[in-house]
Amino acid sequence: MSIKNKELNHDIEMFKKYKNLLGELTKKDVKLKYRNSWLGILWSFFQPLLNMIVLSVVFGGIFGKKGGDVICYPIYLFTGRLLFSFFTTSTKQAMISFRRNQAIIKKVYVPKYMYPLSSILSSFVNFAISLLCLICVWIFFKATGISGGENLSITPYALLCIVPMILLLMFSVGVGLILSVISVFFRDIEYIWDVLSQLLFYMVPIIYHIDTIETSWIVNVIKINPLYSMIEMFRSCILYGEIMDWHMLLYSLIIAVCSLIIGIIFFNWKSDDIIYHL
Repeated sequence: MSIKNKELNHDIEMFKKYKNLLGELTKKDVKLKYRNSWLGILWSFFQPLLNMIVLSVVFGGIFGKKGGDVICYPIYLFTGRLLFSFFTTSTKQAMISFRRNQAIIKKVYVPKYMYPLSSILSSFVNFAISLLCLICVWIFFKATGISGGENLSITPYALLCIVPMILLLMFSVGVGLILSVISVFFRDIEYIWDVLSQLLFYMVPIIYHIDTIETSWIVNVIKINPLYSMIEMFRSCILYGEIMDWHMLLYSLIIAVCSLIIGIIFFNWKSDDIIYHL
């Protein structure tokens, strides 16, 4: 058996050994996020709803009528904001996971990837709860017909929404692992990432439709962003009731797998040095 195969088998065995701990760390992160708040985890339901209401009021009159393919602007906004928030929140939590758990890391041995991974999974749990809010909002606009809600339709393709969700999770894990390591050696990356996330928000069609962009090179830059493909695939299933574009699916799959592999390799390369810099 080659050295690489031995290392892979060892990593798999270690993951099996500590998988219950991963679940406990994920539960802890979910509980700590809304600790001491009156509504607790219900904020995972209400927060995206309130964000949608505010953004719909502010941008609905500007972008809601310009995008010809937007059949229900609040749902269009909700779907984009939901996936984007999961990506930014999960990567940010992964980035600070070592600093937040440094007291435990210095005392008890646990595979270090457990900390950023549990942070990302806890964000995914909150994301899954937010999907319940999306379902309620979808039903509301369909029933009332407000903002073009009468054009919404449910099809079997809605079940395929799990595909872009999983791809986004893989992409977030890859990026989160890289950021978690870099932040240990370069603390300023946290502030840089906040600025980049804000820039990224406007580089993804969340509040606007891509057809409103008339400059061709800007459109090409937006389409290169993997978040664009993942969000549009999710919208195809939930908003338009259509099957996903296979070009977007293939591109997103390649990016998600590559980012995950690169993240794992980079993390394994520098993980042994993390404890010396905490």
